[in-house]
Amino acid sequence: MVAALAALVGLLSFTACASGDSGDSGDNAGDAGSAVDDGTTDSGDNGGGPAGPTPGVTDTSILFGQSAALAGPTSGLGLGMQLGIEAAFAQVNEAGGVHGRTLALNSLDDGYEPDTSLSNTIQLIDEGVFALIGATGTPTSEVTAPAAQERGVPFIGPFTGADLLRDGRLENVINFRASYLEEVQAMVEYLHDELGLIRIGVLVQDDAFGRDVYHSVVATLAERDLELIAVNFYTRNTTAVRNSLLQFIGARPQAIIIISSAAPAIELLAWANDFEHDPVFIALSFVGANTLANELGEVAQGVLVSQVVPNPLDASNPLVASYHEALELYDPQASPGFVSLEGYIAGRLAIAGLELCGREVTRECFSDSILTADAIDLDGFVLGYNDDEAPDSTLVVDNQGSDQIFLTEIQGDGTFQLVNTGDKAN
Repeated sequence: MVAALAALVGLLSFTACASGDSGDSGDNAGDAGSAVDDGTTDSGDNGGGPAGPTPGVTDTSILFGQSAALAGPTSGLGLGMQLGIEAAFAQVNEAGGVHGRTLALNSLDDGYEPDTSLSNTIQLIDEGVFALIGATGTPTSEVTAPAAQERGVPFIGPFTGADLLRDGRLENVINFRASYLEEVQAMVEYLHDELGLIRIGVLVQDDAFGRDVYHSVVATLAERDLELIAVNFYTRNTTAVRNSLLQFIGARPQAIIIISSAAPAIELLAWANDFEHDPVFIALSFVGANTLANELGEVAQGVLVSQVVPNPLDASNPLVASYHEALELYDPQASPGFVSLEGYIAGRLAIAGLELCGREVTRECFSDSILTADAIDLDGFVLGYNDDEAPDSTLVVDNQGSDQIFLTEIQGDGTFQLVNTGDKAN
């Protein structure tokens, strides 16, 4: 697979976007792409200002930045994204890099707190990263994506399906995963259309993430003339959900949708087991399914989780096989998981953008190469970006590459079984 990556790098070695970047004619340093005194590449991209060197790019390397939860109750998500991105970068570096440059990642811990995430993001940009990758969460991305846009910095592969990052006016944001709305639609389709359930409750994280998904749940149920029978909110970065469970018991829902990270979901399910409360539990991908299964053991059996990537243990899938090879190269002790596979795909998407851009890489070319590509095929996992006509006839960017949803059920041994086999699952 490493040899295949090397061949792909060679195949895509062209500079289709270079002619569209301002200031890349080499006026400041001879031929375009030659090194300037500070070691960066003079390719005319400094976030939309006068022509100058591209931050984070030298003759031999490209530096990406990440602010994510690397400690605390949501750390499994940030660490998983970091692992996957690092594995993808290690894999391509082993094959010779991208157009002769190796890729590196500088990660900072934000504890899943917006203020810290914003501070980290500004620090990473000021320190000269080429792009931001693998941000974790909606409330953090809500403040960091606009800050990155103001500074002309690409914001690629965030771990969130929030609608606010699917706004075509955020031209620097490149999502690959399906949206939370699509996850909710798959959940309700299964709960109501397949199982015939009508009494549905929801546990909601009380922040931008929770409210975004909550509104999607309400709208999707309304399409079927249904309303939630129980709604319980909890505070982010806490596990204060026992009272929520007691209220659910009183309302007697047939199913409970969990809009949370792993720790509060684990607490809720443990209390439900203690009280022998047994509705259908179904959680969003943000829950971190592997953490849920590992921490709860047999208690997690039967819990449904929507996913936006294939089963990370299914090595018959070419993308997953490549991911396994990357993990073995980067960290042989690492266990495959849904979150690190998502990080791996984000890393591979960044690599694809750099390959398409060619040797004379700029931030503008990097983003444009992805968003205008007919298709980006990552070992059979195909991402598509294109321009759609908005209702007001304003041309907007489609910045989401995948619509695939994989609805899974946790088994007694901690593995995952695919539940649905419709158009949105492979």
